Amino acid sequence: MFKQTTAINKTNTLMKNYKVTDIKDTRSGFGDALLELGRKNLDTVALNADLTSSVKMQHFAREFPNRFFQSGIAEANMISVAAGLTIGGKIPFVGSFANFVTGRVFDQIRQSVAYSNKNVKICASHAGLTLGEDGASHQILEDIGLMKMLPNMVVINPCDYNQTKAATFAIADYEGPVYLRFGRPKVPNFTPLDEKFEIGKALMLNEGNDVTIFATGHLVWKAIEAGIMLAEKGISPEIINIHTIKPLDTDAVLKSVLKTGCVVTAEEHQMNGGLGDSIAQLLSRTMPAPVEMVAVKDHFGESGKPDELLKKFGLDSPDIANAAIKVMSRK
Repeated sequence: MFKQTTAINKTNTLMKNYKVTDIKDTRSGFGDALLELGRKNLDTVALNADLTSSVKMQHFAREFPNRFFQSGIAEANMISVAAGLTIGGKIPFVGSFANFVTGRVFDQIRQSVAYSNKNVKICASHAGLTLGEDGASHQILEDIGLMKMLPNMVVINPCDYNQTKAATFAIADYEGPVYLRFGRPKVPNFTPLDEKFEIGKALMLNEGNDVTIFATGHLVWKAIEAGIMLAEKGISPEIINIHTIKPLDTDAVLKSVLKTGCVVTAEEHQMNGGLGDSIAQLLSRTMPAPVEMVAVKDHFGESGKPDELLKKFGLDSPDIANAAIKVMSRK
C-alpha cells in the first residue's frame, strides 16, 4: 500500500514543505548508481550503443573496462549479447537513448529478453519530450506502451535524481527483465535520500479528498506544482507518484479513487498506451470513475526547449490543475 513520504506538510495546506535539495538530471542518478553497483557486485556488467557519456555510463566504463562492452551503433546485437550474458550469471545493464533501445530493437527485446525471461536491465535515457532540441526523431513517446505490453517486463519511470538512483539499486536485486526510463534535463531533486524504492509500490505525496492525481516521471514535480495551484483555490488534491507503471499498485489506485471519486493522470508519453491507459483499464474493470489524462494526444514531438514543449503539448502544471477542475465537474 501507500508509503508516506517525509517531505510533505501533513496539514495539506499548500504542500510547501517539499525539500528540493538541488536540480539534477535523472540520467546521472542512474550513472552514479551503476558505478556503485559495479564496486559492490562483480557480476554487474554494462553495455552501451555508442552513447556512453550521454547515458552517464562513462564512469563505470573507466573503472571497469573489462566489464563494459561497447556495441557501437548495433542495438539489436547489444540486446542479444546482454541476454547471453545472463546465462553465465551476469547482471547486464544495457544503456542507450529510449528511442533506440526500445523502438529500434523491439523484436530482440521481445524474443531474447521478455519471452526468455532473462535478467536484463534495459536502461533508457532521453525519454519523452524533454529530450528537447533533438526533435521528433529522437523523442520516443511510445516506449512505456511497448514495454508494458510484454509479459515478464517490469516498467519503472522515476521522478528525480534520488529516486532514479534508488530504482537502479532496486532493479539490480530484482530477478527478471526491467525497463528503467529516465531523462536528459535537470529537474528538481526532492525525493528523500533515505527513502527506500519498492518496485510496484506507489508513493503518497499528498493526501486529499477532492481529486486524485497520479503522476509519473518528470511530471511528478509538475503535479506537485499543480497541487499548490489547486490548494490555493480551496481544492484538496491527492497526489500519488506512480514510479512503477508495471506492475501497477492496484490497491493504492483503488483506495485513493474510492475516496476522491475522480482521477487525473500525468505523464510525458502518448495518451495511448501509457500510465493513464493502465489506470483507466483498471477502473473500467473494477471501479468506474471519471478520468482526465494529461499526456501527448496522438502526436509526434518536435524540436524546442523542454519547458516550452511541455507547455505546447499541454503537459505543464496549469494543464494538470485544469484537468483536475474539469474531472471534478464530471463526478
